[in-house]
Amino acid sequence: MKDPRTPGRPGASGTAEGSARAFHPRAVRTGGLSVRLDVRAATVVVLLLVAALAASVVLIGTGDFPISAGDVLATLTGNGNAGQEFIVTELRLPRVLVGLLVGASLGLGGALFQSISRNPLGSPDVLGLGQGATAGALVVIVLFSGSATAVTAGALAGGLVTGLGIYLLAWKRGVHGYRLVLVGIGVAAMLTAVNGYLITKADLVDAARAVVWMTGSLNGRDWTQVWPLLALCAVLVPLVLGKARGLRMLEMGDDVAYALGVRVERTRLLLMLAAVLLTAAATAAAGPVGFVALTAPQLARRLTRSPGPNLVPAMCMGATLLIVADWASQRAFGADQLPVGVVTGVLGGVYLLWLLVAERRAGRV
Repeated sequence: MKDPRTPGRPGASGTAEGSARAFHPRAVRTGGLSVRLDVRAATVVVLLLVAALAASVVLIGTGDFPISAGDVLATLTGNGNAGQEFIVTELRLPRVLVGLLVGASLGLGGALFQSISRNPLGSPDVLGLGQGATAGALVVIVLFSGSATAVTAGALAGGLVTGLGIYLLAWKRGVHGYRLVLVGIGVAAMLTAVNGYLITKADLVDAARAVVWMTGSLNGRDWTQVWPLLALCAVLVPLVLGKARGLRMLEMGDDVAYALGVRVERTRLLLMLAAVLLTAAATAAAGPVGFVALTAPQLARRLTRSPGPNLVPAMCMGATLLIVADWASQRAFGADQLPVGVVTGVLGGVYLLWLLVAERRAGRV
């Protein structure tokens, strides 16, 4: 006689499958509208948002003049004294907002590239977009001694030109995953050499300035970096989320996507352009912060355990990672002593090695 708790029967309880069923996608109907809700993914997003906001409050209170979390919240709601108002709203809040926006942009850009290439290594760090943005910034710093605004524009232009070059070089009756990754790795190697050459040609002052920018840092960020990045995210994030269904179809292969009515190359080009803009803008705002775009989508996918690009979880994971890394750099080494790009680079390098070992054991590399 079959045990009534046997896994697989409707209504089974007391089993791992029964408990996991609570996280399966559910259809929520409201009038004539039906929305598919993945409860586990939604829970992960909420928890990541709470973690990011909590870390942001703690980070705002961290520094040479520490402020308690309660006083930070009181100041943000307009109940702080004049000194706290200046420190929170003028000095620390812009830095935290830039960190959140940069992390979210890198997480979303990484998720887009990994889904388009159908490869966990297909992130802006590996494809050379960060190196391209760095090259654009170095050209402005070394050759023209440009201002901070000019450096930002140069980084954005360098990222866009690099993204266009990778797309054209990878094109052969369409753009396919491994070809995109291989071309990106080659472009990244060449741009790394170009960046090294530009550093050697710079005078001492410009070289020091370039090296500081290349580490990736949130130090000294103000409202002039917040508003352009916020405006870009306000335009691109809804556009990308609106194409999420087409991106999910692309992950199943071009033939399947064509059969399901997706305009494959048009959708791919639009999403790649959005990913390049997000990555280049994030690099222009904070410098080349390494490996957030690689690790955030992968960690989000492992937490949600759901197929598809996981765009919103990747955004929330990227924002949380960058804010926590910035807080850790200040708590472990003192404020302004260790740029956040160094922390993310070390952690991301360890994760990349682990990912390569896992992919090799699975026979995919």
